[in-house]
Amino acid sequence: MTAEVAAEPTEALEPSERAGIVRDSLGVGIATGVYGTSFGAVSVAAGLDVWQTCALSLLMFTGASQFALVGVLASGGAPLSGVFTALLLGTRNTLYGLRLAPLLGWRGWRRAAASHLVIDESSAMSVTRRNREGARLGFLVTGGSVFVLWNLATLLGALAGTAIGDPRDYGLDAAVGAAFLALLWPRLGTTRNRVVAVAAAAVALGAVPVTAAGVPVLVAAGVALLAGVLGSRTGAAR
Repeated sequence: MTAEVAAEPTEALEPSERAGIVRDSLGVGIATGVYGTSFGAVSVAAGLDVWQTCALSLLMFTGASQFALVGVLASGGAPLSGVFTALLLGTRNTLYGLRLAPLLGWRGWRRAAASHLVIDESSAMSVTRRNREGARLGFLVTGGSVFVLWNLATLLGALAGTAIGDPRDYGLDAAVGAAFLALLWPRLGTTRNRVVAVAAAAVALGAVPVTAAGVPVLVAAGVALLAGVLGSRTGAAR
């Protein structure tokens, strides 16, 4: 099914379906947003002050790029190198936007405002819905909850500094991974999807020792993109 067909509105959401989308979206938002405490602490430790740290979460609002930027600064790298790395990792959001634009169907200022919420979590919670209303609800609840909680957590982490310790010691990083696994699992119903998922995971794991943080995610996305292109060509040939 193409993006244009999937984006067409159908019947209204049932109350139970709406409640389920909100529940799942808030769960993902909480699991992801709380981890912003880690960024706040790491950013301050890298030499940024509280306001600079909060500005990054407010204006950049993409976790991998934020961590990459402060990671370069913490290792003594040039700010320009950090910015370039952050931009590289942020390119995946552009791909998400290309898929979400026809699906959500917003125009003008609504599309501009929604673009700030285009992240991994909001994209995942919208593209799996059966109609536009569900896609918009999943996108807004997930993106909005992550945005609010991530920024609040960033502020708390920056104020506390290293006093709270590494949030990974409390298992918060595992919560984010578990949320993504829960999103992926329902889409593994076909052999083709399972093969693509295993191949992408294998390539990403191989890239971890030789690439910067966040790049393995882009590599894994490239595997899925290649599989989609090859699948389209095969279908056209048939």
